[in-house]
Amino acid sequence: MEPIPLVYASLGDKELAAVAEVFASGWPAGQGPKGKALEAQLAEKYEVADAVAVSNCGAALHLAMLALDVKPGDEVIVADYGFPAPAQAVRYMDATPVFADVRPDTYTIDPQAVADLVTPRTVGVIAVDTVGMPADYTELQAIADRHGLFLVEDAACAVGATYQGRQAGALAEVGCLSFHGRKGASSGEGGALLARDPKIGKDVRLRSSFGIGSIFDMGNVVGLPIPTFTEIGYNFKLSDIAAAILQVQLGRIDELLQRRNVIAAQYGELLADEELLSLPQVPEDRTHAWQTYMVTLDASVDRAAVAAELRGQGIGCGHGTFAAHVQPVFQTEQTCPVSADLFARQMAIPMHAELTPDQVERVVAALRSAVRTHSSSTRALGGAA
Repeated sequence: MEPIPLVYASLGDKELAAVAEVFASGWPAGQGPKGKALEAQLAEKYEVADAVAVSNCGAALHLAMLALDVKPGDEVIVADYGFPAPAQAVRYMDATPVFADVRPDTYTIDPQAVADLVTPRTVGVIAVDTVGMPADYTELQAIADRHGLFLVEDAACAVGATYQGRQAGALAEVGCLSFHGRKGASSGEGGALLARDPKIGKDVRLRSSFGIGSIFDMGNVVGLPIPTFTEIGYNFKLSDIAAAILQVQLGRIDELLQRRNVIAAQYGELLADEELLSLPQVPEDRTHAWQTYMVTLDASVDRAAVAAELRGQGIGCGHGTFAAHVQPVFQTEQTCPVSADLFARQMAIPMHAELTPDQVERVVAALRSAVRTHSSSTRALGGAA
């Protein structure tokens, strides 16, 4: 049988045509015409003061910490469950990431855990829209306002999702997006920072280009402008090639998200009666981007054995995402029991806009068989019979 990949980017002829336009323009590098057009498109779509296209979401998070003036010794509370890029961005500043446990139903940062972790050294909170599920921003913003903290939204996985009718990515003063190959809109790699305050956007745009701004703009000035380096900057620019692809992808978000919604609904229907795993639940006040479809296996199931069986049949799968506090790089004594439990039991199964109904049925059949084969409770019942 044909393999069923865990992820697959929906890129086609329209994206190729957009790249051909960039080739013909002679400016494939960053902060050129396509990059500027993409930023304007993002600012309009998300109704923010400014949008800055950057090389990836990790760069956007780093730039956010710089723009928000995080200093060595500061504490930033971060969601424990998810890719650990937010904690790494805090560490780039020689600040301390403090890990907040997550809710067992949505897998997103628990506002009560955040409130309990605030100290005099706390300067901000980074919430994560876990694998496409927006966090509880009404409660999180109230906590941030009460203590005078910044709130950053890591919406890397949530392009197309909503919370209380508002788009993920625009739910906090700063939002960070990813356009990695498995996201709802993709250019292979890429990211953006969305800012309500235009001063933050200006700061980020400058720092993302070595601290001197757009070389393209300078090349179009009559005369010879010589840039002055006044800030330590970074090469976090997004190429115009990627920007052109993303302009097309942003126009397709609704179409691609609808396909993912159909797939998620099919998984939910076919797996509803399986007692050896539980399915993701979406609260009524939000919608899911379905970057990833994760099931939570019963404690009796050998996840590694299930994964080996699925991959042996050509079906992609993964462990889900990460409990950051157990990663050796962070060397913390903190415990986040919900996050740790999810990290041990969750499994990602194929989710992308190109999946067919027949492929979903094949995944479900293989998964159902594997969890029953590799469950100690099932084997015990079989032995007793």
